[in-house]
Amino acid sequence: MNKKVSIIGIGMNGKKSLTAQALEAINSADALIGAKRMTDPFSGMDKPALISYDPAETAEFIKRNTYEKYAVLMSGDCGFFSGTEKLLPYLADFRTEVICGISSPVYFSSKIRIPWYDWRFISLHGTDANIVRNICAHEKTFFLLGGKVTPSEICRQLCEYGLCETEIYIGENLSYDNEKITSGCANELCDIQTANLSVLLAVNKKYEKLKRTGIPDCEFIRSKVPMTKSEVRSVCISKLEIANDSICWDIGSGSGSVSVEMAVQCTNGKVYSVDRSEDAISLVRQNLRRFGCDNIIPVHGCAENIVHELPAPDCVFIGGSGGHLSEIVENVYEKNPYAVIVITAVSLETLNSTAAVFENIGISAEITQISVTRTKKVGTHTMLAAENPIFIIKGGVK
Repeated sequence: MNKKVSIIGIGMNGKKSLTAQALEAINSADALIGAKRMTDPFSGMDKPALISYDPAETAEFIKRNTYEKYAVLMSGDCGFFSGTEKLLPYLADFRTEVICGISSPVYFSSKIRIPWYDWRFISLHGTDANIVRNICAHEKTFFLLGGKVTPSEICRQLCEYGLCETEIYIGENLSYDNEKITSGCANELCDIQTANLSVLLAVNKKYEKLKRTGIPDCEFIRSKVPMTKSEVRSVCISKLEIANDSICWDIGSGSGSVSVEMAVQCTNGKVYSVDRSEDAISLVRQNLRRFGCDNIIPVHGCAENIVHELPAPDCVFIGGSGGHLSEIVENVYEKNPYAVIVITAVSLETLNSTAAVFENIGISAEITQISVTRTKKVGTHTMLAAENPIFIIKGGVK
């Protein structure tokens, strides 16, 4: 318990951006711990060092040695996609302090002179994310790179989804002697070669200022493939209670209109859009690009066979089951007993069979019927044009 561990954010390179408090803690430490890039700037101090970023190995090193003070060196700031969060539980037996540093977005912001308080922050360092959907949903999106995704790959994806004019700022080797800042539109930087140690800010002036529901039917690319109408779609989306990181299924996706609305709601989630028709899947692919939804995954095949392979869903919309509704619903609840299921029906027979499926597996069903009437001009008169009534069935918790 007498051992003290200082977890220190050393900024960009451990010298130019090191705070006075951090330097004092490093100077007073008996031993240093960190990845090689973190410890190299302090090798001249001739302190014993463990070259590691593994939390368990770090804790074991501290336990078995007799030094009183340890400095664990973290890149940037300890609160920004740092290993500090995973390390702290391993150090419960020691006195610890966390010393903040200068993070890459703060430093980069000062270089490009764009305030960082309203940025959306995403790490692609060894992970993946919904790049295009996040850029569509936010004016300024910052990416911490260093994994497989490069700045040129991000720019190519943006152009593929029609966001060629997005402003891009790239920072390489920040605070080092070979630091480089590049800016331009996405379509100008698709082939740029950059260092692995990079960050990127995307500025989308035409970002979505709200999460739309009931998107007008005319905005979707359509064919003879069936499509859930705007008003019905809006009610279904509200009943699905989609969270920002939800995993969603759209079974019998048709043109993909419900998939798109799901995807808009779950910016950090995924939507699996399933249909047995190749024409439908083709439309889904076109519409996901039209609306910047790279979090939609089109799945071609029969739902009763496909659903066994999909990840557990939080929300499921079933617009068509091909006669396998019972099997699909049972599979949903096997994967997640708390999933929300919403099903639409246009006939009394479908309504009755759907209610029976829920009853047979012990699920309470909330049934809503909505009728939509639109106006249309006939000569000098405004006439009413009624759509077919729709039943919306929502399944509760198993």
